[in-house]
Amino acid sequence: MKIKKILNNNAAIVVEDNQEKIVIGPGIAFNKGKNDLINRNKIDKLFVVKNDAHLGQLLPQIPVEHMALTQEIIQYAEELLQVKLNPHIFIALADHLSFAIERYEDGIFIKNKLLSEIKILYKKEFDIGVWAINYVEEKIGIRMPIDEAAFIALHLHTASVPSGDLQVSLRQTSIINEIIHIIRDYFSISLEETGLSYERLITHLRYTLYRINDTAERTMDDEMLIMVRNKFPSSYHCATKIAEYLSRQHDIQLPSEEVGYITIHIERLRSREV
Repeated sequence: MKIKKILNNNAAIVVEDNQEKIVIGPGIAFNKGKNDLINRNKIDKLFVVKNDAHLGQLLPQIPVEHMALTQEIIQYAEELLQVKLNPHIFIALADHLSFAIERYEDGIFIKNKLLSEIKILYKKEFDIGVWAINYVEEKIGIRMPIDEAAFIALHLHTASVPSGDLQVSLRQTSIINEIIHIIRDYFSISLEETGLSYERLITHLRYTLYRINDTAERTMDDEMLIMVRNKFPSSYHCATKIAEYLSRQHDIQLPSEEVGYITIHIERLRSREV
């Protein structure tokens, strides 16, 4: 396993069996040069660059400096989250981070429409994202907007769960954002995004989407549901509108119990906003 390109002291691109790989490990490339051999015992992560035209074109376009920043962010995240992230995050995050830096240099800023939801759903990952944009500023003098912390958080969350899929995470977070807009429009209120009731609603919606096909976990009986419906008619009607929307737009069928729970969360939230 020979070195093709050194990224930093802890990461390098190597070639083995005519295949490019990215290896990461403490001091793995220290005092090394091109064509030097890598000590396999120092390899902490290994990412295989498959015969993919996109990846083949992508790697040379990512500056070594940006790869080094990515590696430091991943290492910091693993220490705080106490997990080993999927090694595929290295390429995905390096590509995202490098493109974000390029956009900043060109004066292009992209707003993250899911910022509020991500801050609540993935709090630890978002805090790491905030650290990351501060670290980027410290190292290369570029101050990226807080929206980038949320983008980074999504990448970290996806890489920290088994079979993580960024598109699934994005879809679930987008659906939650759509639900919040339904509530806002229905009651014509601007919700306090830092409030405890808002956070509880977001968290409940997240787990609702995760366990949507789990029929074993049902704790609201019909009598309780009728009471909730009669006591909070406006919030219940809003919850049914949400259920209809999810069915129509996303083919998600909310059980009646979930409509009841969402009603309670909406009522708690609404009573603190009006």
